[in-house]
Amino acid sequence: MKIQVATIFPEMFKGLDIGILGKALQRGLISVQAVNIRDFTLDKHHKTDDTPFGGGAGMVMTPQPLHDTINALDPDHTAKRIYMSPKGKTLDQETVERLAKEQSLLLVCGSYEGIDERIIELDIDEEISIGDYVLTGGELPAMVLINAVSRYVDGVLGSSESTSEESFANGLLEYPQYTRPKSFCGLEVPDVLLGGNHKDIKEWRYKKQLEITKTRRPDLYEKLFPDSDPLTDCEKKKSKKKPSKRKDDKAAKE
Repeated sequence: MKIQVATIFPEMFKGLDIGILGKALQRGLISVQAVNIRDFTLDKHHKTDDTPFGGGAGMVMTPQPLHDTINALDPDHTAKRIYMSPKGKTLDQETVERLAKEQSLLLVCGSYEGIDERIIELDIDEEISIGDYVLTGGELPAMVLINAVSRYVDGVLGSSESTSEESFANGLLEYPQYTRPKSFCGLEVPDVLLGGNHKDIKEWRYKKQLEITKTRRPDLYEKLFPDSDPLTDCEKKKSKKKPSKRKDDKAAKE
């Protein structure tokens, strides 16, 4: 996957050169090119911003440098052009997986009070936000998007299960994870994970996903299950599996 970024702070993207993404970059599975918008400005002082028409606080990024940067990077408009904007659609798992299928992305990072609206009309395909809060620029949101999308590029992660079993893959938050030692500071690993029964482990993990999602993200839970509560169904199944005390007592007497 080819990812290009239009920004006035290209040096920020050097942080992508480490960890899993760094290895993916070295192997050529993804490429990230951060280009300085200032290199395309016609202003002799390399300015890329000006005061807003109509007044107001702050500065707005001017259209000429942005327009020329975008069209120099993507002259035939073959890339999906995305403006990282607090006004955009909130980035979610469905969007991440959709963008991972693209061959090329061009991310535009605004600063100050944003960019001239005419750039959005002329050059942008989609606006994306990473949450209901405001940052000083679009660079960190762009890096979040790059990280999330790159994980779905073939070969970036060691196993396809890494993405198929994590939070949001099935709409639910991820189940708790444990590793060695079995006991730590008085806390034990749940017995079901040590028994080797894959069916029981799968059922336990699914139930934990339901519990965690219902408690921490009730909005997601209600969206997934508007007319039913699978957590209640899990409890019913569990109660059916338990043998009645009367039968146990009778067996003991015999």
